[in-house]
Amino acid sequence: MIGDRPTTRLDKWLVQARFFKTRSLALAVITARHVRINGQKASKPSAHVGQGDTLTFPQGNRIRVVRVMGLAERRGPASEAQGLYLDLNAVPPPDALSD
Repeated sequence: MIGDRPTTRLDKWLVQARFFKTRSLALAVITARHVRINGQKASKPSAHVGQGDTLTFPQGNRIRVVRVMGLAERRGPASEAQGLYLDLNAVPPPDALSD
């Protein structure tokens, strides 16, 4: 916890939210300085993230931009992991595009 805001390690959160299968994979992306927290490059897996932080990082052949909505105690099922973040580059539903 930093200040009065609960936080967790960046590498742990990326695995718990199921963006990476292992902490080793998350560690490789972080130490290569490919992850940004609120626009600032993160170089340490021990960087802290908490609710409201915005993360930008590569995943496969796309760039993900997500807002941290919660923290987890463990790596749970995918349905639980989806509640940990808000995907900021999600495609709007097709009916919203026709307006």
